[in-house]
Amino acid sequence: MVTNEQLYLAIGIPMLFNATLAGLVVALFNARFTGMDRRFDAIDKRFDDMRDLWRAELRRVEEVLDARLKHLGERH
Repeated sequence: MVTNEQLYLAIGIPMLFNATLAGLVVALFNARFTGMDRRFDAIDKRFDDMRDLWRAELRRVEEVLDARLKHLGERH
């Protein structure tokens, strides 16, 4: 015959083990996703830097084209 204490131990210990294991898995995934977020933040910064560089280059090209068109307009 199984006593209440034996039943509690037979059910409780595996439940505690599974809960601990699930907690560790959640903590591991959370740490990995945090690392991925940092990597994506770095990639976003690189894209922002590239966008700023392209804007500066396009602004420079626009100024050169405006100067040339103005010069052509003055000649005719």
